[in-house]
Amino acid sequence: LLKKAKGVTFDYIEEVSEDSYASLISKADGLILRTQPLNSKVIKTAYRLKVVSRHGVGYDAIDLEALNQRKITLLIVGDVNSQSVAEHTMMMILCTFKRLLRCDLACRGTLPWSYRNSLEAQEVAGKRLLLVGYGRIGKKLAKMAMAFEMKISIFDPYLEKSVENQEITVESSLWNGIEKADCISLHVPYTGSPIFGRAEIMKMRASSILINTARGGLVDDGELALALKKGQIGGVGIDVFSEEPPVVPHAYSDLDNAILTPHMAGLSLECAERMAVASVNNILDFFNGNINPSLIVNANSL
Repeated sequence: LLKKAKGVTFDYIEEVSEDSYASLISKADGLILRTQPLNSKVIKTAYRLKVVSRHGVGYDAIDLEALNQRKITLLIVGDVNSQSVAEHTMMMILCTFKRLLRCDLACRGTLPWSYRNSLEAQEVAGKRLLLVGYGRIGKKLAKMAMAFEMKISIFDPYLEKSVENQEITVESSLWNGIEKADCISLHVPYTGSPIFGRAEIMKMRASSILINTARGGLVDDGELALALKKGQIGGVGIDVFSEEPPVVPHAYSDLDNAILTPHMAGLSLECAERMAVASVNNILDFFNGNINPSLIVNANSL
């Protein structure tokens, strides 16, 4: 797309550090970022920069205030990863209920073959899934989970309208939802502090599981790991961490009732291609005056 675009030249940097592109930023009119951070020091040297396009939907590593001060527009790619994240979350739900990690260890000699007779594996049919956040990902996950005959509850204080599907229960509070849930899946942004601390974790049922494919920091990892070690909850699926990559050993390192993945829920082959195309199109559309306003993070920059 960039090679075919008229009047466009570009530099491509493979390394994911901020230093790798800092020396080029002074001549850039636009910037596409994947996982590289962008801080105020680099922004100050971006004399010509008018737009930053994020290869994804999050922008935690970008100094938005510094962009606003310079009236530089920040763009995200919109709904390109919800299918991938919902599928990954459903996979984690199944793997955790079925105790897949322990099953795998029993085939490798770490656990005895007789583990198969422990009857720890559970069916998901009939289990109640609480979705904390009911945006695009939550809605797709609800549809997938219902196909497995799970019962769906949701808690979302920002829900703008009633849920049309009468089989879905809307909880009045997170506390009420936790009490009834066999499985809890988080799909909300991080706002500076955990929404699942000791009190919420202790409110969970002894056999219930918690899945986090949203943002690191939403859960108190120390408290969650302690609850797993004590058998106070059934298991967890974690794709996101407060520190990435997490320094080993970390809270979940030695727990075989925790399914861990390296922040890759949205990184399927198909999704990566959609994000790449969308992030480039955002830059081209911006300079052509055709950018979709819903993809602008800081509308006051225009």
